[in-house]
Amino acid sequence: MPPLARRNLFHDRVRLAVTLTGIAFSVVLMVVQWGLFQGFSTSTTSIIDHSGADIWIAAKDTAYLEQAVPFNERKYYQVLATPGVGSAVKYIVRWSMWKQPGGRAESVAIVGCDPDVAIGGPFNLVAGDKQQLKQPNAIIVDRIYTDKLDVHKLGDMVEINGYRAKVVGFTDGIRAFTTSPYVFTTFKRAQDYTVIDSDHLNFVLVKAAPGVDIKKLQADLKARLPDNEVFTTAEFSDMTRHYWMFTTGAGIAVLMAAALGLIVGIAVVAQTIYATTMDHIREYGTLKAMGAPNSYVLGVIMQQAAIAAVLGYIIGMTISVIVVHGASQSGANIILNVQTAVELFFLTVAMCATAAVVSVKKILSLDPAMVFRE
Repeated sequence: MPPLARRNLFHDRVRLAVTLTGIAFSVVLMVVQWGLFQGFSTSTTSIIDHSGADIWIAAKDTAYLEQAVPFNERKYYQVLATPGVGSAVKYIVRWSMWKQPGGRAESVAIVGCDPDVAIGGPFNLVAGDKQQLKQPNAIIVDRIYTDKLDVHKLGDMVEINGYRAKVVGFTDGIRAFTTSPYVFTTFKRAQDYTVIDSDHLNFVLVKAAPGVDIKKLQADLKARLPDNEVFTTAEFSDMTRHYWMFTTGAGIAVLMAAALGLIVGIAVVAQTIYATTMDHIREYGTLKAMGAPNSYVLGVIMQQAAIAAVLGYIIGMTISVIVVHGASQSGANIILNVQTAVELFFLTVAMCATAAVVSVKKILSLDPAMVFRE
């Protein structure tokens, strides 16, 4: 096709700028809203998904991670005695109160683990080592929350539930979906920080022995522990995500915002592309008066829409990357991966093509004689 579409599009620079701005705005809006939804969904289960465990054992009727109530550690030894269990660890996830050096109180989620076991510990460490949790009063926090918790370097001292605590490590990117950051420590220390009896725990995390079928091991553990819940990691992750995303209404709000972002994006793109096409209606009439077939006119319009879509997407995605990077330095978790970027590219092209098609009907039914009328 001759460069008519490009010349027509770039002739009016102001109109082109408006069109590209509308498309870029739509792309940014969709990236942010959908990224927030994905980020929220991921944050609700990050501790579970990165635990490295195959099976989670909790008290009866536990529906999600933070709701678990303590049960007697005798169940832990029953788990260890079950054939097929490779390793098991006592585990605590429970809220407590953090007192900053300046005296301000914050809510935190204490995660009690065993630093000598490969499952359930802190991950994405950027300073310190989980073995340092063996030091007296040692804790590990995420660097995203250093300002919130008022700790900025290794060795900073705070107070948790009346007990001293010393920062010995920082993780990166373990975002909490609530206002309570995760704080890792040893299991025994977590019992003090969360006021759990010395013979009680919240969970038992299980790693199956090599070659053991996880579903069969789950069934065996259920038979041995009829008064407990026995979940695979995937099951417990899905349950926790479903609770926070849909039962509380928080996820519904984020999902609706993502859907509205998509609708607004489509509306903005449709309006800008339609207006651009209508502004050149007399030029299209001239083409038809000169004998150009409808297929040629349609090709020009669709090529304009495709060019605008690609340019608008590049601008919008560039801005989106900057926004996502800025958000990564705060508590906001906006996920933008390659799959999402590719999907949004095709969605942007589809939106622009659809918007162009809306105006095509009027162009194709245009009377070429209109160009000779005043």
